[in-house]
Amino acid sequence: MSDDSHVTIGPNGGMSFVGPDAVRLFAAVSLKSAIGLHRKCGMIPTRGVTITKMLAQATQVTGKQYRRGQHQQAEADLQIWIDAMKAALPIERK
Repeated sequence: MSDDSHVTIGPNGGMSFVGPDAVRLFAAVSLKSAIGLHRKCGMIPTRGVTITKMLAQATQVTGKQYRRGQHQQAEADLQIWIDAMKAALPIERK
């Protein structure tokens, strides 16, 4: 983790993800949500983003290989990574 990454929470509840590690955290949370929506109802985030591509992105984050149909495993592994990053990143309140 780099020292300049952090999450800033504004006075009205807005959030900023500052730095490369914080942006990766936001991307992982969005990816986990997209995989969950695909598992529940078949929804994809945008045209051309298949479950295969989403699982490949999950592999880049977690380092574990996923095959089609392993939605829940990818979600669980992403959640572990997300929790670790949330614990590691400083949170600034303005």
